[in-house]
Amino acid sequence: MSDGPKTPGPDGTRAAPAAGGAGSRTLRVVVAYDGTDFSGWQRQPGMRTVQGCLEDGIRELLGEEVFVRGAGRTDAGVHADGQVASLALASRIPPHGLLRGLNSILPADVALLDVSEADPAFDARFSARGKIYRYTVWNHRVRSPRHARTAWHVRRALDMAAIRQAAAALVGEHDFRAFRASDCERRTTSRLVRRLDVDRQGALLTFDVEATAFLKNMVRILVGTLVDIGRGQLGPETIARMFETGDRAAGGITAPPQGLTLLQVLY
Repeated sequence: MSDGPKTPGPDGTRAAPAAGGAGSRTLRVVVAYDGTDFSGWQRQPGMRTVQGCLEDGIRELLGEEVFVRGAGRTDAGVHADGQVASLALASRIPPHGLLRGLNSILPADVALLDVSEADPAFDARFSARGKIYRYTVWNHRVRSPRHARTAWHVRRALDMAAIRQAAAALVGEHDFRAFRASDCERRTTSRLVRRLDVDRQGALLTFDVEATAFLKNMVRILVGTLVDIGRGQLGPETIARMFETGDRAAGGITAPPQGLTLLQVLY
């Protein structure tokens, strides 16, 4: 029997057939985690991953093998306040029972925030219409023990006017091929950045980026480039040159992973 057509996702890829057999139900879960001690979201042999923790926890709780699909495959060291995942489950356990039961056995650095019944067609990754990420910088000459796991420590003073001017040029629909990792496999590189808000409260600097979809390391390269502009290491023409040439080498560094948090997935 055919699985039917697969709807293209926002990045141009197509969804795999839904997991689960007859009688299964689809659940939508919202997950938070401190990514410091995880090797990213995606299950990898011999590595500690968020997906692996969730799937292992469900097997321990219910004796059921499931595939938990996340809305995005966050890299090692990246955090989430609102990662969304979907799974097909045969068990009749109510959503609140799965929430309480799984949280009782999950490690301290990952938790379910919400569990709800979803339409059988719901797919956390391919149903998404956008995401919001936050990147945090601790801009002070002295490191912060309180923010060491969740922010990039930048010692040099930053020109905030230059950063905000450059950030404004990133909003809109552009070809972001110069803002992706060398091993990014996405076939299309055009993305719509709906907003890029830069805020400063004392030494804490945050970049909130909302887009229809993201390329691999896109936010970290955006922020690294903006910070290098703010440090005076790159000129104000940098963003325009990167768009024009598609040359990754024309941009700034890739900001480290610990400053990045997936705030919200939009549907």
